[in-house]
Amino acid sequence: MKIIIIEDEKPAANRLIKLLEPHFPGILPVANIDSVTRAVSWFSQNSEPDLIFCDIQLADGISFEIFEKVKLSTPVIFTTAFDQYAIKAFQVNAIDYLLKPIDPEELAKAVEKFKSRQLKPTLDFEVLKGLLQQEKKTFKSRFLVRFGEKIQSIPIEEVAFFLSEERVTFLQTKEGKKYVLDSTLEQLEASIDPAVFFRINRKYLIRVDAVDEVLTYSNSRLKVKLKNCTDNDILISREKMTEFKSWLDL
Repeated sequence: MKIIIIEDEKPAANRLIKLLEPHFPGILPVANIDSVTRAVSWFSQNSEPDLIFCDIQLADGISFEIFEKVKLSTPVIFTTAFDQYAIKAFQVNAIDYLLKPIDPEELAKAVEKFKSRQLKPTLDFEVLKGLLQQEKKTFKSRFLVRFGEKIQSIPIEEVAFFLSEERVTFLQTKEGKKYVLDSTLEQLEASIDPAVFFRINRKYLIRVDAVDEVLTYSNSRLKVKLKNCTDNDILISREKMTEFKSWLDL
């Protein structure tokens, strides 16, 4: 029995392994993978496992991207922090979903379903992505920030861009005011409208009207100048070029 766990939170992965022990005595996961990128690499180089446990929201993207890039027929049991309504919607596709924190009884039911059927269904991830997007129609509209002794709320309409610098995330307003946030860029990217904000590289998540200029940097790169931003070396990563141009409608 080959089991793969795709989970970017190590405590959650370790807890899942312990919960699986009574159902698969003595077994250890073949691999414990923490990102979309690593999962795609692993599946490209190894044979399919018998069962996959997979978190939906990973640090570098949504896990459905894995199954778009690598064709698999392995049964998948998803783990997710989405509410019960979303889970029931996903279950229409006869795939099991477990709400975090994972309940041992629910896990037992999911494992029993896997053992009794031993099926390798073809998964319609486009349907699943659509359902996920429906659940995420409500985007974050404001951010609480601390300014000295005060706490204030910044509406999303006033945000020019988010910046990650030395492991600290900043929010900068259109007026050029800068505030520290507790969230990571990955968390922010998942909570705001992708039609308005775009992750251009590892450091910047920008608003469309914060773009002052887009310059040709080389044959395969672009440089962006942002309003009220002193950073003159903001480059679009090669992987983001096509998507960025489409986002700007160039």
